[in-house]
Amino acid sequence: MAINKNHEFEDLNGVKCAIVEKNASQERVDFLKKLLEYNGYSVIVVASPPPKIAAKPVATAAAEGTGAPPQPEIPLPPSTFTIGVTDVMFNATNAVFGRLLHTPDGHVVTLSYWEQHEIVSHDEIPYYESPV
Repeated sequence: MAINKNHEFEDLNGVKCAIVEKNASQERVDFLKKLLEYNGYSVIVVASPPPKIAAKPVATAAAEGTGAPPQPEIPLPPSTFTIGVTDVMFNATNAVFGRLLHTPDGHVVTLSYWEQHEIVSHDEIPYYESPV
């Protein structure tokens, strides 16, 4: 059990893992798996359980005879995944803000790069190293 939401861990495929992200799309899984494996982490990805959907009400015989239009089918949600690393000490927030992760081209992973707002990570000078 995690102390707070920033450091969750659980068993994925029978292996205790630190959770990197839950309900991630396939594109996000591909991005994070490549990045984390480049940085030396063993990544485990499992399908997230489907969200709970309220049961449809049972149609009564009286409603069937009235010619009421049938209820539309609820579309299935897109498949999502849970991403974890086998190093239970890993914390995504500390890794990004602590400048511990690097891209394959040698730059430090920034928050914008981690969130996939930027295609290329631009090294930013930390506030404590910038000249006054």
